[in-house]
Amino acid sequence: MLRRSSRRSTAPRSGPGLLNTMARTAVISGTATATNRAVNSAIDQKAIAAQQKAIQAQQEQAEKAQMKAQIAELQSAQNQPVAPPPPAATPANTPPAQTDLLAQLTQLAQLKEGGFLTEEEFQLAKAKLLN
Repeated sequence: MLRRSSRRSTAPRSGPGLLNTMARTAVISGTATATNRAVNSAIDQKAIAAQQKAIQAQQEQAEKAQMKAQIAELQSAQNQPVAPPPPAATPANTPPAQTDLLAQLTQLAQLKEGGFLTEEEFQLAKAKLLN
């Protein structure tokens, strides 16, 4: 009689098993996913930084334009001729010569305040009127 062996005949293994291969694949896939996320995050951060710089540049340009407009407005206001103030009312009981002198002194004071006369010019003209 022939005896059969209770052992099964198995083929010799060559290389890692199926579970080991699956585990390696999972590790590689996880590493690739993590790397992809890190790269995408870095790209997103660069895009956000570029966008913030663009917004800041626009704000600075708007502020410069506003300041230029204000400067132009002030310059145009300076270039407009200033209307002389209405003549001061003269009292009715002052003699005409004294009224004329007061008007001339008032006019000199207005010219000085308007920046048309220096202090020295004002003092010289006042001295001429009073002498």
